[in-house]
Amino acid sequence: MKNTNRNILFAALLGLLLGILIKNFPDSSFYGPFMALIELLGQLFIKALKMILVPLVFFSIVVGISNLGNAKKADRIWKLTLSYYFLTMAIAVILALFVMNFVKPGVGINLDLWELENDIVSQTMSFGDFFTQFILSLFVNPFASLASGNILPIIIFAIFIGIAFNGASKKMAMGRELFESFYEVMLKIVEWIMIVAPIGIFALLLKLVESQSLELFNKMGIFIGTVIGIILIHGLIILPLINYFFTRINLKELWTKGRPALITAFATSSSSATLAMTLNVANKDFKVKKTVSNFVLPLGATINMDGTALYEAAAALFIANLVGLDLTVSQQMILFFVAMVASIGAPGIPSAGMVTMAMVLQVLGLPLEALAILLPMDRLLDTFRTTVNVEGDLIGSLIVNKLT
Repeated sequence: MKNTNRNILFAALLGLLLGILIKNFPDSSFYGPFMALIELLGQLFIKALKMILVPLVFFSIVVGISNLGNAKKADRIWKLTLSYYFLTMAIAVILALFVMNFVKPGVGINLDLWELENDIVSQTMSFGDFFTQFILSLFVNPFASLASGNILPIIIFAIFIGIAFNGASKKMAMGRELFESFYEVMLKIVEWIMIVAPIGIFALLLKLVESQSLELFNKMGIFIGTVIGIILIHGLIILPLINYFFTRINLKELWTKGRPALITAFATSSSSATLAMTLNVANKDFKVKKTVSNFVLPLGATINMDGTALYEAAAALFIANLVGLDLTVSQQMILFFVAMVASIGAPGIPSAGMVTMAMVLQVLGLPLEALAILLPMDRLLDTFRTTVNVEGDLIGSLIVNKLT
């Protein structure tokens, strides 16, 4: 595992450096075929992660719940996990609101972009409609969810199966053993994917650097820098401090052992795609009990989105500044709640925050055309916020493991 950690770090640095080199010399004769190969390698890695995602989530949740044992222990894990998720997301949003109100990026900037992109959003939902649809979407045909990769209903269905397996009958025990065998098969496939992970991460980061327009920084530099700064404060100070308080694991150890998951999150911009790596790191490097990791991490990859929540709060205030609207305290309290709910409803895929950003803007009465401004920079910021999302999930498993 140490060799894998080192190889992933080396591959990430090499991808970043080579991406910068190619960006500065785009007319080389080998550029076209080489970038086509890089695109293929990156997509193959993403496809492999997505291939294992749904069965891994399903079997890990079933095994995790079924192995919780007595109701008292299960109840404690539930409460600790959900309390941690709510606390860290609330801190993230409050931090974003505080910093954005202090820095005020966007104030005094006049961007005449609304008319140019006024059809960027054609359909939006009110907060009530969104919340209703979100609740109803949790209880749908599980086989349709498995086929479509709809994670939340899969988690609900897996929880029901796991609870049922806590029965004492022999048939229930046999069923639990069968699911545990399938879960072990999933972990074996994860180990195979880990072998080629450095190649995939190298390709993804090279492509990201090569395709990112630097013109964006000239126009939106203060906002981008502010958001990245908020994410770094939350990811490098707040979350590690919470983790150290409960587990005594310092930032250096967290980075050293958790590096494969964090770099994969940065490269893929998908907490769901990173789940296999996160489970592997938690179980093998941090020795988290599987009864904890199998429940905390898949659930976290779906609903624990610190980076997404803080970004949506920051982006809403940024748009308000651009249009000259000074949000009141009550409006910012609404933003606090909506950003958290919207981040929970966002799928764990690249740029998923943009899916629910329209709802946040609409609830506050902000122009939906502002998404035209946010979209160009979203891919860059998504890499940072996804890394914090995954870090939060990993730390959650460490804390719950320590307290149970």
